[in-house]
Amino acid sequence: MTQKNDGNNQKELSLEQREELLRVLQARFEKNMHRHKELDWAQIQERLEGNPDKLWSLNEMERTEGEPDVIGYYEKTEKYIFCDCSTESPKGRRSVCYDREALESRKKNKPENSAMDMAAEMGIELLTKEQYRTLQDLEDFDKKTSSWVRTPSDIRELGGALFCDFRYGHVFVYHNGASSYYSSRGFRGLLRV
Repeated sequence: MTQKNDGNNQKELSLEQREELLRVLQARFEKNMHRHKELDWAQIQERLEGNPDKLWSLNEMERTEGEPDVIGYYEKTEKYIFCDCSTESPKGRRSVCYDREALESRKKNKPENSAMDMAAEMGIELLTKEQYRTLQDLEDFDKKTSSWVRTPSDIRELGGALFCDFRYGHVFVYHNGASSYYSSRGFRGLLRV
């Protein structure tokens, strides 16, 4: 991946990478119109082309197998909302604990990274449990895996973190120690463009 530094530490894709990513995103958009009824790809592409840092983040979502797609448009903020729409929690973001504090607290068998650190590096946000439930209204995700979600500070201060999955026709919200990690647990991200 090409990374250009223009003094603002912005990460950018090469022209070829941008064109390929836009092609993939458009194909996914057109294949899954139930996720974004009444939205127009041409307007979304125009917005993306004017935001190379957002394209870089979407490429990171794609690279880690999140299969990002548009799931809405907030008129109040005039932002399109992209979210990981892979059937299961993105493969390239699994086996991570919740955050840096949890990672550093492990004495042995540390995972390579944490969900919060990876999301920050990618320029995306972890979903809240409410956003996770909204995503599940579009179709069923995480039927075999689970995904960390943003955890309220009072829970996190006590050492816990929240994750969600979809089982038995319902979304479940669970808790675990923030330092835990599993090969079937990753995280889903959200990007506002």
